[in-house]
Amino acid sequence: MPLHIISFDNPYPPNYGGTVEVYHKIAALHKAGFTIYLHCFANKIPQQTPELNAIAKEVHFYKISNNPLHFFSKLPFSVISRSDKALLANLLKVKAPILFESLKTTYFASNEKLKGYKKILRLHNIEQDYFVGIAVSETNPVKKFLYKSESKKYKDYETVINVFDEVLTLSNYETNYISNNFKPARYIPVFHGNEAVAPLTGLGQYALYHGDLRTPDNREAVREIINIFKTLDYPLIIASGTGESFVAGLIENSDNIQFVKIESFTHLQQLLHNAHINIIISFQRSGTKLKLVNALYNSRFCVINNNIIDDTAIEALCVMANAHDEIRDAVVKLKDMPYGDVEIRRRVLKAHLNDDKSASEIFNIINTTGDGQE
Repeated sequence: MPLHIISFDNPYPPNYGGTVEVYHKIAALHKAGFTIYLHCFANKIPQQTPELNAIAKEVHFYKISNNPLHFFSKLPFSVISRSDKALLANLLKVKAPILFESLKTTYFASNEKLKGYKKILRLHNIEQDYFVGIAVSETNPVKKFLYKSESKKYKDYETVINVFDEVLTLSNYETNYISNNFKPARYIPVFHGNEAVAPLTGLGQYALYHGDLRTPDNREAVREIINIFKTLDYPLIIASGTGESFVAGLIENSDNIQFVKIESFTHLQQLLHNAHINIIISFQRSGTKLKLVNALYNSRFCVINNNIIDDTAIEALCVMANAHDEIRDAVVKLKDMPYGDVEIRRRVLKAHLNDDKSASEIFNIINTTGDGQE
């Protein structure tokens, strides 16, 4: 079955949450039997993409436009900046269903020329809530204003959801929001690429936080976690591919806290394997955090707050702690407690966070929906 997929960014390498989800979804849908025509927006277009060519019949790249005049458009900047007409021309060459990855890629969704194409939206966030959350955490006044403006524009723009035949969400919260305001939506768990739960038991060596420290929400989470561990006699590692100087300024004179730069996913897995407690908190609700999925497959205890996931089966594998003192108390309780729930975790993750199962669900949804012919 042919399928167009429009990605908001280059999904390879899958080095942050959004691209991890897209890349492993493409791989799983390819494995499920789709012939994929992949369309990727990017700030920098790569010369070669062998990893993507291995799972897609065709791979097309389009430059994200950073024209500052876009800020004066009624459309969200992140939508109008992905409006290359070459995308529309390439979609028209092959009559097939179109999977739009996030509202950012939907500039042409209402185009009359695509009438008769089946359109499926993979919702990555309730975008106006996401940008408000970023604005709250952002300290730069100009960026804060722009994020608030983007949020207001998405609130007006989200009526585009009505043109889609199917909406696939990343959380139960998003499913309820779309179903109550637009049309019935379906929850399809996040794609992540993990295949087996690491057989870890006993005690790890430290607590771990990992994330992309370019995002305001993650920086705010790191500030909170560091403040907690400054009052504890237990080692903490902050791991990221970015933000070393930011962390260095926060951990001065804290001998039990260190920053480790993540060099690769294999390196991250090693850090996870050696960790005893994973601290995973967020100050905004937006789908399921990939850092939790990676920790559940590759590490021991996970302490989370209620913005990380809303799948009750997955929540049951974690320790819930929201307030500052609750997180601290959880660390004190767990730091000397041997871990040994591998089999329970394996059964739950196989049932609830399984890429092959999710790809099969999407295959059936698109197959039932039809091929877009009129």
